Amino acid sequence: MPQSDILEILLTHDAWATRQMLDACAKLTDAQLHQGFAIGPGSLHDTTLHMLGSMRLWTQVLAGQQPQPRLDQDGRRRSPAELLALLDTCAPEFAAQACRRPLAEMVSRTREGKTHQFTRGAVIAQVLTHGMHHRAQCLNMLRQLGVQPLPPSSVIEWARMDDRSA
Repeated sequence: MPQSDILEILLTHDAWATRQMLDACAKLTDAQLHQGFAIGPGSLHDTTLHMLGSMRLWTQVLAGQQPQPRLDQDGRRRSPAELLALLDTCAPEFAAQACRRPLAEMVSRTREGKTHQFTRGAVIAQVLTHGMHHRAQCLNMLRQLGVQPLPPSSVIEWARMDDRSA
């Protein structure tokens, strides 16, 4: 039966689409994965790690935890397998936190000495649109590297797939 709950669709699609990008990255050489581009965080590695780091940070905010240091700010290079393992951890944790409490409930995040309040719904929307924004940058980078076919990433492509597992 097709999914109809919008939050479930968006969460499942986000994990699936990010996996498509990471699977495409796994087929690249190390040089291609780290090649600099004048877009986003600068490389496929840095862009995907930034997406996962952001998802982890906001998951911690939704859980009421003090965010750990950002994954994309430790200077460590991850292999495609390590990036996929991070997705396998971050996406289910984010989805669990996203569905745990009412979307109108407030959460707070302190950054640079200032505390900001957000609804849980706004945080979820931020993470999902942030991921889509950066996946578009990844598609651009993959296109410039000559990757064909480009990985599927849209909600409609996801909905047409026989196996929509994340």
